[in-house]
Amino acid sequence: MKEAYLYKKLTGKKTQCQNCSHYCVIEDGKRGTCGVRENQNGKLYSLVYGKACAVNIDPIEKKPLYHFLPGTYSLSIATVGCNFACWNCQNWQISQAKRIEGEEISPEEIVKIALENKLPSISYTYTEPAVYSEYALDTMKLSKKAGLKNIWVSNGFWSKELFNLISPYLDATNIDLKSFSDEFYKKYCGAMLQPVLDTLKRLKKNKIWLEITTLVIPTLNDSEENFEKIANFIKKGLGPETPWHISRFFGAVSWRLQNIPDTPIETLRKAEQIGKKAGLKYVYLGNI
Repeated sequence: MKEAYLYKKLTGKKTQCQNCSHYCVIEDGKRGTCGVRENQNGKLYSLVYGKACAVNIDPIEKKPLYHFLPGTYSLSIATVGCNFACWNCQNWQISQAKRIEGEEISPEEIVKIALENKLPSISYTYTEPAVYSEYALDTMKLSKKAGLKNIWVSNGFWSKELFNLISPYLDATNIDLKSFSDEFYKKYCGAMLQPVLDTLKRLKKNKIWLEITTLVIPTLNDSEENFEKIANFIKKGLGPETPWHISRFFGAVSWRLQNIPDTPIETLRKAEQIGKKAGLKYVYLGNI
């Protein structure tokens, strides 16, 4: 447990978390939307600091990142918790976990594992790194000093305050752009679209390497109009060199969408054609 780095103290022992774009106002004894940040007597604490629920060595292409340190492996870590509640989540057992669980591993130990295995990077992934930002940031600072690269695989629903805090230590990101519909974000993720777009623009402006992933879910975000909006935003708002990963959905491993069939390959091909027609240089199909 560690006192949060980004929050305001309010009257009546309330706190306002400034870690993500929910900006939760949290009463004494309560937790924020993410379920892992708790107000204790007027102070906000991260309950998952140093509690890694996953530590693995992955190919960097699994993040997916195809244009950043290609062919290398990355030490991948996570804690439980998420500031989204995506119906399609494939890591819901840890992202939506109700209990705070994990192995006690310090930032120093994480960096040591990466160095011992001769890995050039550390990825903060599987769940949403923003919800364990204190743990991630302390690790990132040590990682930078050791000459390693830091990668966030994220939903991008960050606060501006969080971006300013982590960006000096962040080298690359893969951000989910789940849909170009605010209604989709509200209904199926419990969030909003605009803060994600703001994060994407900030990443580009600050020259942090960015790749984007869209998980295509039949009947929910698989319209040509949605593909066109995403492709045009990437082209005009981020640049045609920004890779777009179009990924296949599998209902059986999702949290709450088992009734939806797997994405047809033809749908992915259609999105790929739309992306290339919009002028994107790098469009990739995933989970096929």
